[in-house]
Amino acid sequence: MTLLEVGKVDKPHGLRGEVVVTLTTTEKARVAEGARLVAGDREVVVVSSTPHHHRWIVAFDGFSRREDTDAIVGAVLRAESIADTDPDALWVHELVGAEVVEADGTSRGRVEAVQENPASDLLVLDTGALVPLTFVVEHTPAGRVVVDVPAGLFDLLDG
Repeated sequence: MTLLEVGKVDKPHGLRGEVVVTLTTTEKARVAEGARLVAGDREVVVVSSTPHHHRWIVAFDGFSRREDTDAIVGAVLRAESIADTDPDALWVHELVGAEVVEADGTSRGRVEAVQENPASDLLVLDTGALVPLTFVVEHTPAGRVVVDVPAGLFDLLDG
């Protein structure tokens, strides 16, 4: 079973065992009633969730007091991979560590992270470069991302 990161438990919320969760996925179903997640090393089941300032207030089964949440605050939330029928879908776990090359074969570094950005999420490279995902033209789960960027994007780094 493959588990993918879908969010993080940020902090407790109130006194009734609810927590604030930041999703790292666009799949709101991950915090829907009945959703099963893994928080750290334990399985949790969503009882209810409510959107709250770009995050979610979530109640998990078995967590009825603020003290109950201590075990999962700060935990990464993971969930089973769902079958994806879109062959062009980009998954963060496939991008991190991948080599980024331009269409002409010029290597530009490796992806260290994917940074959220309102216009387009960014590939954060180990060279310090930031590449908008809109410029990705090909990717393979084997660890290669081909980008077609505007002239000059890498010039400042090449110095």
